[in-house]
Amino acid sequence: MTDLRHPGESMDSGSTDFGYQRVQVDDKARRIAGVFDSVSARYDLMNDVMSAGLHRLWKRFAVSCAGLRPGEHVVDVAGGTGDLARLCAPRVGASGKTVLTDINGNMLKRGRDRLLDAGVLLPVVQCDAERLPFADARFDCVFIGFGLRNVTRKENALAEMTRVLRPGGRLLVLEFSHVWKPLKALYDAYSFQVIPRLGRLIASDADSYRYLAESIRMHPSQEEMKAMLQAAGLQRVEYWNLSAGVVALHRGYRF
Repeated sequence: MTDLRHPGESMDSGSTDFGYQRVQVDDKARRIAGVFDSVSARYDLMNDVMSAGLHRLWKRFAVSCAGLRPGEHVVDVAGGTGDLARLCAPRVGASGKTVLTDINGNMLKRGRDRLLDAGVLLPVVQCDAERLPFADARFDCVFIGFGLRNVTRKENALAEMTRVLRPGGRLLVLEFSHVWKPLKALYDAYSFQVIPRLGRLIASDADSYRYLAESIRMHPSQEEMKAMLQAAGLQRVEYWNLSAGVVALHRGYRF
């Protein structure tokens, strides 16, 4: 059997990474919940400030690469405040379905409220990306945007997202990745010096945004992520580097 673990994960299944710390597997979910409970109220504002609004362009690009058609069924896993779900819903239309999921209740409530404010009514499900409560081959397209690095067992989540795809369906993973090397020093300075200060000023929480910077560094590289999608059973896997590799979009198909 192919080993789907990222090199940063211990062969001992009892521990995993939480940023630069090693924590017990059962403790990571609790810590992640604390991060998002803390930042949920200012999450969208911080995204705009930290990325200078670029996250909106990254998400639009991801949806454009999905090739969504009217009548298709889509699920946004770890979808938080619903940006991707809101972009998908009009593309699949009234004959299709878009489902928003997240493990964190506060984030999901904020996402539901934002969608309703935008006039978008769709199913909202609180669930773990590692244990999706959907039947096999249920969806034409699965998205996970900026959520995979927070999952305790990434290989389990990728397997679950592949399981719920119909034959010919596609999985799109939008996530922070490894920046172009000449920009690394500048990017590190911004990530570890500026972002925590912004977190303290805007969200009254520097520690959660320090975790954000650390979790990005612990996330698999573009090629490692491609291999993980292939190991999960996806084919024709490819990726695009966005903003010099600050973010990468991976896409793979189930056949």
